[in-house]
Amino acid sequence: MNLDIELPGWLELQSAAREVRENAWSPYSNFRVGAAVLTSDGRIFSGCNVENASYGLTICAERVAVCSAVAQGFTNFIAICISLNGTPVPCGACRQFLAEFCEDLLILLDDVNHPPETPPERVRLSELLPRAFRLDRE
Repeated sequence: MNLDIELPGWLELQSAAREVRENAWSPYSNFRVGAAVLTSDGRIFSGCNVENASYGLTICAERVAVCSAVAQGFTNFIAICISLNGTPVPCGACRQFLAEFCEDLLILLDDVNHPPETPPERVRLSELLPRAFRLDRE
């Protein structure tokens, strides 16, 4: 994983992900996740995981953040920060979901056990999902 990828303003993105994590609805797993996505024009949209008694209806924080941005008319993303307790990594469904918008998205993997000023691990989505499924839009 490449830690040398630069992202000015990463601390603001990390802070947004950590803050929204506190709103997670996780009564079954107690596994709180926050995510914040950065648009190409510098806006940040955040989301947290929302569990459901029917586990298949649970929504991941990454998808909530992206859907929040899309609902406001934003679809050009350059980075997403995922904050949780432990080793953060987007699930397979979220990887594919993110690839719909940017196959080379910068992902910041933020373990909340580290102090906020600790730079998160950085990786490109293309490293986590090297052969994303695509439909020809034409």
